[in-house]
Amino acid sequence: MNMLMDPALNAVPASGWDAPLCTALIDELQALRSAMLAHESALAPWIAAAHPERSASARNLAHYLAMRSIDARALQERLSRLGLSSLGRAETHVMANLDKVLGLLHVLTGRHWDNHDPDEPTGFGSGRERLERHSARLFGSPSPHRRVRIMVTLPSEAAHDAALVGALVHAGMDVARINCAHDEAPAWAAMASHVRRAGGTSGRAVQVLMDLAGPKIRTGAIMAGPGVLKVKPARDEYGFVTAPALLGLRALGSSAPVDGAAELIEVDPDWLAQLRPGDRIDFTDARAATRRLTVVDERTGGVLVECNRTAYLTAETKLRLNGRDVEAPESAVRGLPATSGRIRLFRGDTLRLTPEGIGHAATHGSHARRVAPATVSCTLPQVLKQVSKGEHVWFDDGRIGGVITRVAARGVDVEITDVADGGQDLGADKGINFPDSELDLPALTDKDRADLDVVARHADLVGLSFAQSATDVRMLREELVRRDAAQLGLILKIETRRGFEHLPELLFEALVSPASGVMIARGDLAVECGFERLAEVQEEILWACEAAHMPVVWATQVLESLAKKGLPSRAEITDAAMGERAECVMLNKGPHILDAMRTLDDVLHRMQEHQSKKRPLLRALKSWNRVRG
Repeated sequence: MNMLMDPALNAVPASGWDAPLCTALIDELQALRSAMLAHESALAPWIAAAHPERSASARNLAHYLAMRSIDARALQERLSRLGLSSLGRAETHVMANLDKVLGLLHVLTGRHWDNHDPDEPTGFGSGRERLERHSARLFGSPSPHRRVRIMVTLPSEAAHDAALVGALVHAGMDVARINCAHDEAPAWAAMASHVRRAGGTSGRAVQVLMDLAGPKIRTGAIMAGPGVLKVKPARDEYGFVTAPALLGLRALGSSAPVDGAAELIEVDPDWLAQLRPGDRIDFTDARAATRRLTVVDERTGGVLVECNRTAYLTAETKLRLNGRDVEAPESAVRGLPATSGRIRLFRGDTLRLTPEGIGHAATHGSHARRVAPATVSCTLPQVLKQVSKGEHVWFDDGRIGGVITRVAARGVDVEITDVADGGQDLGADKGINFPDSELDLPALTDKDRADLDVVARHADLVGLSFAQSATDVRMLREELVRRDAAQLGLILKIETRRGFEHLPELLFEALVSPASGVMIARGDLAVECGFERLAEVQEEILWACEAAHMPVVWATQVLESLAKKGLPSRAEITDAAMGERAECVMLNKGPHILDAMRTLDDVLHRMQEHQSKKRPLLRALKSWNRVRG
């Protein structure tokens, strides 16, 4: 029998309880309840705008935000002392949980209690059911043996390799992610078509998510470095050569391959014509090391030579034919691959961000005195007018950090303060984050709007990158309506500090749509909020989304070592297990993606027996059954 429904128990004071403590708790909880209702009233416009099927979720979110606006740790301790719920797992049913505790306290003190609707606005059971229902609407039905869905980022090969997509679907992929920052529209359409076909063959629907690129700030082009070719023989674990490096020599200007050659260089054609098998070619490499090539064979297109020692060839390298008297004993080296442009940065260096131009390293005068700082352009130059002195800047996923020391018309000077010992290279097309700056950037770029035409035809879900305000979400919805695609599910990617700080308004605006969710994009988010804060930030996002009955995608670097190198780290397995707290876990592409999927499937299946969101499940533990008294 429910003790709160028994009139006799409602009339008789309980004995053995701390009556003053119970009375104080009743007063404190009643005040908290009033604050929740007041907050619900204050947020009435947001709640009224929610989709009819999600209005209860909007009310519950308002109650949760009110509860979390106070420090309730002392209250929790006193509730726990009485064996009552400490409200620590109330996310899906905040008011109902609080009222249950209030009712029990009334019984313990012999006070009358009028039971409230157990679903006010959501109860213990109905709150979880709402989250499951919203998840199914967004991602489709879960696997029979696994509650959490698996999302996989499709590689470029998926556009022409239907078998690869089929293997991913067969391995358990529930959502296929297509990144619109890469490849082109025809490739995206082909990927989506392969997913549909593979899903039909497997007898289950696989959702297609297309992620808009968004206003990503990146470094511009950097001047290419000099051409350098490293020639390296294969060695065993003791350092002995097991196979020489094979190099092809072909005539200057030729594009013909040399059979058997791993690398190709161009030489003077008259000098090349003199070479015979067994000839020895001496040279001094870029490190002033003396090296030798031996002609192996004459091949169609050129000559095959071998080298038994590591060497570095540059445009200054001269090849000398040794041991024979010939008319042209020497040849320059041409056709070397240019090294990608990089800027080496050290602590204390200045890097100038410019609105345009080709980036380059610092230039120096006599006695190594720096004449001009290193420069690199910014792909969204308008941000350089929105930053201020003293604000932080991070590059390349947080590998390089600095502080703005000067803002001028010609560029923004950044003093490098955070970098690895020995310095770090900065290349082109690397991310730039301004975590302290209030940047006014469009939620949707012109490219995003053009891409939405493709998304509307081929996708089930659309990802809004760098979501930062309710206006951003509203703008995306309006663009979808214009394309008769209002039915598409929305995924808001939280990857900036501003997006995290504005999460409540983003959630309320997302609740206007019949299907929406949140992706915790932990790469940029860690850079923006600080690596040391990421753990608490991702927790807070999970809690708020659960209160809104909003499905969450756990993303970025999940089992990345396994997917890319074939072997996971111990920390990655623990991180993957944390994915059970979400409704979907995203894996990035890699040559071992199928192994990563199988591992993730196993981890998630095991963990759902022990954990439901942040609530531990007390399954019988069989590991210690042999221990007897």
